Amino acid sequence: MRTKSVGKKKINVVTLGCSKNVYDSEVLMSQLKANGKEVVHEDRGDIVVINTCGFIDNAKEESINTILDYVEAKNRGEVEKVFVTGCLSERYKPDLIREIPDVDQYFGTRDLPVLLKHLGADYKHELVGERLTTTPKHYAYLKISEGCDRPCSFCAIPLMRGGHMSTPIEKLVTEAQKLAKKGTKELILIAQDLTYYGLDLYKKRALGDLLKELVKVEGIEWIRLHYAFPSGFPEDVLDIIREEPKVCNYIDIPLQHINSDLLKSMKRGTTHEKTDALLAKFREKVPDMAIRTTLIVGYPGETEERFQELKDWVREQKFDRLGCFTYSHEENTTAYVLEDDIPQEVKEARVEEIMELQSQISWEKNQEKVGKTFKCVFDRKEGNYFIGRTEYDSPDVDNTVLVSAEDTYISIGEFAEVKITSAEEFDLYGELV
Repeated sequence: MRTKSVGKKKINVVTLGCSKNVYDSEVLMSQLKANGKEVVHEDRGDIVVINTCGFIDNAKEESINTILDYVEAKNRGEVEKVFVTGCLSERYKPDLIREIPDVDQYFGTRDLPVLLKHLGADYKHELVGERLTTTPKHYAYLKISEGCDRPCSFCAIPLMRGGHMSTPIEKLVTEAQKLAKKGTKELILIAQDLTYYGLDLYKKRALGDLLKELVKVEGIEWIRLHYAFPSGFPEDVLDIIREEPKVCNYIDIPLQHINSDLLKSMKRGTTHEKTDALLAKFREKVPDMAIRTTLIVGYPGETEERFQELKDWVREQKFDRLGCFTYSHEENTTAYVLEDDIPQEVKEARVEEIMELQSQISWEKNQEKVGKTFKCVFDRKEGNYFIGRTEYDSPDVDNTVLVSAEDTYISIGEFAEVKITSAEEFDLYGELV
């Protein structure tokens, strides 16, 4: 028998997918709290809002399984209502309504005011820049634009997020100031494409202008750049990274592949030669820069020869950080008309080959850090270690620095100088200086 809770309804927001979804959930939670609602993140609640991801097969599967789990909980009387929002809901709403009708309502990626109304709340325009952050308070994501205008053949993001829309610089500075007052010390700039920032508002690429304003925000010590696009990269940004101490010597630039024919099919607007020239420019302008990239293997037409070209290139470039994924054949993308001609087991084997190669590269690079001292921020304590990061590492995806907690105390969220004493493939061990 279904039970009804008495009194104030608690709203549980569940976040799946990327950092952009984390940001969107934080905005939703801030709006709910301002409306006097009791809201929690991934905890128990009477009403559940699931912020879904619909990017690739694994993400879609996780989102659907999460929806089904909460629908079952609703049918058992453990929750009263289940709402679904985010990318999966934007892209597959008619199918979801038909296949999982027990969800109370589905919403798209830009339906926040409508979602709030269904939750008994009003959208408050005066809350621009306010968020109920779910990350540790010393770092926060700052989403500088929404959507994407790039034509990448494999990507369904424009179908789910719409066209590119930059947030004005003054609004982002206000948001950064509010975060700093709450204790945020590190801003992680995110967007589908950071390098496109400003073209719609200012008729020029304005990421550099934005960085010049953000570094003025008192209390912010690190600013990190995620998700840059290789074609049309604004080179003034490299000068700012080199000259501004607050801007980390770090960039996340998903390059996807290196074979020129595949890059053309992917509609990436670049070639093997142009990509190499861009990376050379990065290293020339900012010699101390950590470059993170993401690769796709198993894209239609990736012969063994083309895959070998990719492996040789990874071995040659020696990226500081690298992630690798199997190609996902997504309907309504321009690559969908191509034959998905690489067997899944071959795709997965290629991922393993790339990551095994990167593991060796990472080990060699980490050995070079032994004996050196780095400024680190500490995110958490696990077991007998405090877990920190250098400016060359982003949370959750990159290397960590471990300092023994048995004879040392470090405040979470604080910076400290750490001398590296030993290193593994993806972990550095050190002691406070």
